[in-house]
Amino acid sequence: MLKTAVKHPEVLAPAGTPEKLRIAIDYGADAVYIGGDAYGLRSRAGNFSFEEMAAGAKYAHERGAKVYVAANIVAHEQNLAGAGEFYRHVRDAGIDAVIVSDPSLIETAITEAPGLKVHLSTQASATNYETLNFWQHEGLERVVLAREVGIAEIKEMRQHTDVQIESFVHGAMCIGYSGRCVLSNHLSLRDANRGGCAQNCRWKYDLFDIPELGQKRELMGHNAEGKIEKFSMSAVDMSMIEHIPDLVDAGVDSLKIEGRMKTVHYVSTVANVYSTAVRSYCEDPEHYQLKQEWVDELWKVAQRELSTGFYYGTPNEDFQLFGKRRRLPHYAFVGEVLGYDDVTKQVTVQQRNNFGIGDQIEFYGPHFAHHTQIVKDLFNDENEPIERAPHAMEIVHFTCEQPVKPGDFLRAQSKL
Repeated sequence: MLKTAVKHPEVLAPAGTPEKLRIAIDYGADAVYIGGDAYGLRSRAGNFSFEEMAAGAKYAHERGAKVYVAANIVAHEQNLAGAGEFYRHVRDAGIDAVIVSDPSLIETAITEAPGLKVHLSTQASATNYETLNFWQHEGLERVVLAREVGIAEIKEMRQHTDVQIESFVHGAMCIGYSGRCVLSNHLSLRDANRGGCAQNCRWKYDLFDIPELGQKRELMGHNAEGKIEKFSMSAVDMSMIEHIPDLVDAGVDSLKIEGRMKTVHYVSTVANVYSTAVRSYCEDPEHYQLKQEWVDELWKVAQRELSTGFYYGTPNEDFQLFGKRRRLPHYAFVGEVLGYDDVTKQVTVQQRNNFGIGDQIEFYGPHFAHHTQIVKDLFNDENEPIERAPHAMEIVHFTCEQPVKPGDFLRAQSKL
């Protein structure tokens, strides 16, 4: 039977700063999630003031996008005071929903900020449709599934509930169940469940066998090259770009990208790829084909190896970081286009990383626009010829062989 166009799920991107919010939406995201000055799990992200929330919501709504605020800490007694006022400010700023895990904060949001929609955070570990129906009955419109849920389970959930389902499709995976981990508390005195995760699972560890008191024997791990290597508990990152049809057909309403701490290079690239792939499948599922260029594009911003997480079974040792990297990104973000002169073919760029004459530069923009060229000339903001642009955020000009637009980005081989 021929497939007709299918419902387009939301592509939900991270936005750790107002700049990243703008970029994520410009590069195709249907919605973004941000953090406020309280109640979020990323205390070191560029979290938003209420004024910045209002400005971000206005920018998004003018472009048909939505903004959600993550307020998903596990609250202790001292965290509860002022929550109602916080949620009312979020609502009045025009935010579309808050993402919450703590039942007391959920109740506060519903009762003290009427009209503010609430989404259940992945931290709440929703893994079955009975749980989804419970939270819908409590007044929530969406549940972000635990990252331990598989495709087959999502299909079953969809058959038994009509609450919105959101699921992570790309980004870092946590060694703790649904992100609930106490390693950081014990080893760094930073509470991971209240915004202070030190990512201790990414550290390297010696491993010892202690069969009896006073005895200690180091257990040697060997990497792929046979060399001794310390152990870690670090999971590889997730990427579901090769399985968009499975996600859409299973009934996922929102495809969530992890990474509020990530760079504008990451946010723009990943939002661009997933929005392009999702649009391609939903418009013509019968003739949809995964494009290798989408996969290759994601590897340009990858920090670790990539896997499908728990979607198709329990992860094995290949889903852990150990030994020689199987694949490395080779690109660096080098600048943003500020303007382009159609007559002189000169592009004006705000530099972000060192580049210069003779380097191969790749331009990329929204809707998967790309072209590559060699930098043949380079001028500073006083129009003086220079060989390289080594100073962060400096304004430079050079000849661009194809038209580009403000907001397009530049990347280059990371040897620079």
